[in-house]
Amino acid sequence: MLDLDYSLERALQQDPAARNKWEVLLLYPGIHALLAHRLAHALHKRRLYFIARALSQLMRFITGIEIHPGAKIGRGLFIDHGMGVVIGETTEIGDDVTIYHGVTLGGTGKLKGKRHPTLGDRVVVGAGAKVLGAITIGDDVKIGANAVVVSDLPSGATAVGTKAKTIIKE
Repeated sequence: MLDLDYSLERALQQDPAARNKWEVLLLYPGIHALLAHRLAHALHKRRLYFIARALSQLMRFITGIEIHPGAKIGRGLFIDHGMGVVIGETTEIGDDVTIYHGVTLGGTGKLKGKRHPTLGDRVVVGAGAKVLGAITIGDDVKIGANAVVVSDLPSGATAVGTKAKTIIKE
């Protein structure tokens, strides 16, 4: 269950623009998306997949944040701004993680089973970053804005930049 008071406190700690818990509760789309996800996840675990997915899609429309009902999210996730955030079905997120707008925690193919990342505790994922595949991100990792991460990162690491390479077709 979502520890609402803790989530509100995390938002106040992480966002210097946040003035009070009421403002965060009423106006922060990340909180709305998390509240809905907790319900959708409970429905998903009870194999009510259609209802769970319908709720997640409704919240995507309202908040701009897409969290698949199958994703496992720890305590104290803070999604700052949130627009364009995508969290895939087999994603696992630890405690006290911060995610900025435009982040994708996604898969890299159509394989069945675990295909999305696992994030440890106290991870920070910068705006526009893409964390792709069934990889593990250790505790206390910082991922820079617009980074593309496709391999495991050890605890305490900082990741910046992209992995893309130009391929010339002959």
